[in-house]
Amino acid sequence: QVPLVESGGGLVQAGESLRLACAASGWRFDLFGMGWFRQAPGKERQFVASISRRSSNKAYAELVKDRFTISRDNAQNTVYLQMNSLKPEDTAAYYCAAAPTGGARTRASDYDSWGQGTQVTVFS
Repeated sequence: QVPLVESGGGLVQAGESLRLACAASGWRFDLFGMGWFRQAPGKERQFVASISRRSSNKAYAELVKDRFTISRDNAQNTVYLQMNSLKPEDTAAYYCAAAPTGGARTRASDYDSWGQGTQVTVFS
């Protein structure tokens, strides 16, 4: 497992934007595929977006693909999730994760390292 630290969550009104960041340190970030998942109270963890180690492949959940954008900066050891047009149903704790296989994985079981999560709350 590798350490990951998310930031950028907050309380926003529907229609607004947030940018989440997930920082890594002390390991070869550029070798890992990275993903974002979210979990709302009482619900299962849900895939949001993922990106391969060199950004050549990206995957999005159907519910967010026209509103969210995942990107990464390997020089800064950081992966981002730009979230636009936020809706109340986007409210959840958002987690970044690292997949040792390096691809844009969509299953939580493909990831072996997780951050502590950052809360996103969207009100109408």
